[in-house]
Amino acid sequence: MEWNPGLYGPEAAKLLALAEEGGRRMPLVSPRTADQALAVKLRRPARELFPNAAKPDAAHAGLWLYFGFFDESHSISQDIETPDGSYWHGILHRMEPDAGNAGYWFRRTGQHPLFPVLHAAAKEMGYDTGSRWDPFAFIRDCDQPAAGQRELLEKVQLVEWQLLFHHCAKADS
Repeated sequence: MEWNPGLYGPEAAKLLALAEEGGRRMPLVSPRTADQALAVKLRRPARELFPNAAKPDAAHAGLWLYFGFFDESHSISQDIETPDGSYWHGILHRMEPDAGNAGYWFRRTGQHPLFPVLHAAAKEMGYDTGSRWDPFAFIRDCDQPAAGQRELLEKVQLVEWQLLFHHCAKADS
């Protein structure tokens, strides 16, 4: 997938423009942002930010997470009782970091349809979890990164975020 923040509507594109167009590496541990001016911009109805999204609430949870608003993302994702909501919830707890809780949510996610695409992208970047994407190996590696591996893990985490965000924020078809 070629990343294009313009696909998600003008309001989402404006917000993503504040952080390298949605291309800023994602830290392994959530930075816990407290930027209230940014929070005001994000605190809009999901359908307003993503007018044509397939899953606007899930996209909104992902946007809060991208900008480091852990609590706001958590509040939304925990109420989405789908594999996508569980996936956002799992990423969030992986970034908390709370490996056990992240594992719980990835077990609830199951074999998400994005896993094969993520596996191929990660492998191309030099990160391989075997014959298929293993979210539990990724949790372990993010929790205890090997020397020199942090940057690669952050890049993989960004691609994972972009894929799931696209999946949720793209136009409903």
